[in-house]
Amino acid sequence: QVRLVESGGGLVQSGGSLRLSCAASGRTYVRYGMGWFRQAPGKEREFVAAISWSGDSIDYEDSVKGRFTVSRDNAKNTVYLQMNSLKPEDTAVYSCAAAFGTMTRDPSNFVSWGRGTQVTVSS
Repeated sequence: QVRLVESGGGLVQSGGSLRLSCAASGRTYVRYGMGWFRQAPGKEREFVAAISWSGDSIDYEDSVKGRFTVSRDNAKNTVYLQMNSLKPEDTAVYSCAAAFGTMTRDPSNFVSWGRGTQVTVSS
């Protein structure tokens, strides 16, 4: 369907910022909705944010509202996650994923996944 590769992760102090990128290749002409998920050690994967193909529909997990911003540039086949005011509890592997059709938080609706990028927030 589409190949996704995340970048931009790293080590940052509490209160700092990072911007993650998700570059798509392959069937980029398909109007995928995009989601961001994260998984910390010992925890289940959780939904972070989603954005429709047009960008007119956006959804955030409550814990990141006001701190994270998801956006996309379809001309560059790239989705972004701007992460501000980072907290140690944000430490996780962050993955992007592509879904057909309507907005969704359900991982089973996403048909392609990147391998993830590590975000570590120190105290």
